[in-house]
Amino acid sequence: MVTEKFLKLKKKILGEVAENFSRAEEISEINTLKILNAMCALKVSDAHFKTSTGYAYGDIGREKLDELFAEIFKAEAALVRTQFVSGTHALATVLFGILRPNDELISVTGEPYDTMQTVIGWKNPARGSLKEFGVNYKEVALQNGKVDLAAIKNSVTTKTKIALIQRSRGYSMRAPLTISDIEKICATVKNVNPNCITFIDNCYGEFVETREPVEVGADIVAGSLIKNIGGGLAPTGGYICGKSELVELSSYRLTAPGMGNELGASLGTPRLLYQGLFLAPHVTAQAVKAAIFAAGIFSSLGYKTSPLPNEPRSDIIQAIELKSADKLIKFCRAVQEFSPVDSFAAPEPAEMPGYADKVIMAAGTFVQGASIELSADAPLREPYTVFLQGGLTFEHAAIAILHAAQAV
Repeated sequence: MVTEKFLKLKKKILGEVAENFSRAEEISEINTLKILNAMCALKVSDAHFKTSTGYAYGDIGREKLDELFAEIFKAEAALVRTQFVSGTHALATVLFGILRPNDELISVTGEPYDTMQTVIGWKNPARGSLKEFGVNYKEVALQNGKVDLAAIKNSVTTKTKIALIQRSRGYSMRAPLTISDIEKICATVKNVNPNCITFIDNCYGEFVETREPVEVGADIVAGSLIKNIGGGLAPTGGYICGKSELVELSSYRLTAPGMGNELGASLGTPRLLYQGLFLAPHVTAQAVKAAIFAAGIFSSLGYKTSPLPNEPRSDIIQAIELKSADKLIKFCRAVQEFSPVDSFAAPEPAEMPGYADKVIMAAGTFVQGASIELSADAPLREPYTVFLQGGLTFEHAAIAILHAAQAV
């Protein structure tokens, strides 16, 4: 039960962030109109919701969904498939589809997310990594938590094949990249090497702003359907959008050379993917409001938060530095306890595939691991920062956040 103290704090914070909430709703309206216009222009019909099986040649629903994503992202082509098992899988498909032995990959936003480090084979060596296939790798360190454009200019060369740009913070306290930041990074890379491919890890960022990375100079982007863009309805999957040639190369990695995007059974998912996409701006706004509210509550309690309640947002993640393993575990257990699914479970730190440290995850979600639904997770390492994201409804998120605040 939420105490009177925290109910008063809730009322105070809601008053302080009202303007930020209005901005999130305004962005949602702009992005909803964008999607609605695309669905109308491309004549989406219930015929596109029919299921397919086997090879699924000539699946008009799958083909239309690719076309729809390309239109919304202002891209030449898209590859939207439930055969992607995660955002990391979609990102890895792009890298393995485009890079060849002796090519150079540069991460220009510091250390990539933990699971991408495993894909690259740099910090977390793994069988089948890019390193094992002879791809060269280097990264540009952040400067005081910010992207270092001067260092990028000095690091990218005529040999650099792909510049990897991670939009979201990952498991760090650095600020997520705004679309304006991405535009500057892409321009810096292209000024040095016009042929270098700018590749955006777009996870957690879709529809938080009114433009997407392809509109400001990115060559290709990838992400997960069980984050923002699936609207809480997509049961699994990922997407890739960008230049036709690059999407085609990626499709050969997903299926097989010569087959590409011609295959991929939809099974029972088409309507969920279309409807989830339509709802995505609204659901993303709910998650953004949840993050703003959490920042307000925990900042007022003296915790370091990133972003701060009134700072601009470019992803749905709220980082809260708890400084204690005990508090981190209590926070996650409180979120789990006030989840609609598996509320009786008690999260424990554990080894996870692709992560160097033990990870604790609270995710009482309708879709397993769907981080557009309210969830909280963290590696068990100092300074014991918890990463809160999602919320299909702000009402649910507020309840869980207040209980997590009481717990710590």
